Amino acid sequence: MIELFDVSKQVPSGSETLTILHSLNLTIPDGQFISIVGPSGSGKSTLLGLIAGLDAPTAGDIRIDSESIVAMNEDDLARLRGKKIGFVFQSFHLIPSLTAFENVLVPMEIAGVPDATAHARQLLVDVDLTARASHYPSQLSGGEQQRVAIARAFANDPSILLADEPTGNLDSYNGRHIFDLMVEIHQRRSATLILVTHDHNLAEHADRSIALSDGRVIADRVPVVPPTREDQSFAEVIQS
Repeated sequence: MIELFDVSKQVPSGSETLTILHSLNLTIPDGQFISIVGPSGSGKSTLLGLIAGLDAPTAGDIRIDSESIVAMNEDDLARLRGKKIGFVFQSFHLIPSLTAFENVLVPMEIAGVPDATAHARQLLVDVDLTARASHYPSQLSGGEQQRVAIARAFANDPSILLADEPTGNLDSYNGRHIFDLMVEIHQRRSATLILVTHDHNLAEHADRSIALSDGRVIADRVPVVPPTREDQSFAEVIQS
């Protein structure tokens, strides 16, 4: 379970203080698929970074499985992320000197995953990149690089998958394929999936959708698929 208690985030902006997230309370049960939507600058990516322990809140507490990550040092946070959290970001963050296969394999070797080589090969099969396994990132298209990043995120079988606009740099076909892969992993492994997206069609497939605006939660509800007129009005609210 992921729990946020009165979490806020502020940063200095010239002589003033900018509030990115206002006091937020949130509980995410194990295995839930949550979409986070809202306009640019609403605090979506900041919220994801706080849950991942990549950033620290100005105030409040964040707990993963009842353990406060705010109190952890960097080594403890790194161990937590390596054990429980997978990341998929809009930027690929691949190691340029490693092939696609090696980018997926290395995290598993570091973590001591049994049969890492076979597991890495299967992950590349899952993202339809077997034929490109020996290629370096510079030899791959943007869509192919993102699929490598997806495979790498699944490498340590995380119980929490955090995805920040993972389809943002992909065409509609590859974007839907990546989305379907993430949902499949979420369902097969009962992993918690938190997806930040501007695509309301994708967001509507979540168990729960949270809308942010100006650092505040303006809606927290269960989507309806396909969208009803009420859902369309919700989308209009969060786009405004």
